Amino acid sequence: MTGHRFHYEHAERLLDPKRKEWIDPQQAISMLSVKPNDTIVDLGSGNGYFTIPLAQATNGKVYAIDVQPEMIQLLKKRAQQFAITNIEYQVADVASTALPSHSVDKGIMAFVFHEVERKEAAIDEIRRVMRPNGQFLLIEWEAIESEMGPPLHERIPSEELFSYVKQKAGNVELVRFHPAVYGLLIRWE
Repeated sequence: MTGHRFHYEHAERLLDPKRKEWIDPQQAISMLSVKPNDTIVDLGSGNGYFTIPLAQATNGKVYAIDVQPEMIQLLKKRAQQFAITNIEYQVADVASTALPSHSVDKGIMAFVFHEVERKEAAIDEIRRVMRPNGQFLLIEWEAIESEMGPPLHERIPSEELFSYVKQKAGNVELVRFHPAVYGLLIRWE
C-alpha cells in the first residue's frame, strides 16, 4: 500500500507548532546523537521541519532531498531566513539520489515512507549512502486514528514496518514519540 504524496500547497501544515507536541525535531537530533561535524541526509525534507534544526546542529553538510521542486524552494527560503548555509538541495526520489555511497553519518526520513512506491529500493538507497556505524531515523504515523497525519488506510503499523526493516537492516530499535508517531532507529553496521 502506497499513500498519496503530501502536496506542497499544504506545506504550511508541516510547520504547525502543534507538531512539536507530537515530535520535536530536537528529540530526533538527540536520538541520532548528532555531532558537530556530521554529514546528514533528510530524505523527503519537505520545507525543512527537520532539515533546519539538523543544519543548526552540525557544521557538516546536510543534504535535503525531496521529489517536489516546490518543497525544495520553500526550504531554501526558510534556510535563508535563518542564515543557514550548510544545506545542499537535491530534487530526487528517496529511492534514487545522487549522493555518493557511504557519505552520510546520520539520516532521517520523517512521515514519508508510507508515500514511497519503491520501499525496498528506498531502504537499499539508505543503506548505500550511510557510512558504517551510521544512524538513520525513520519516523512514521502509527496505524491509529489521529487529528494529524494521513488517512488510516495509508499508515503502516509500527510492528509491520519494524519487522520489514529488521530483515533489511539488522540493528533496529522501535521508539515512540507520541501514540500516533513512532520511529525506527537504524544502526548500520
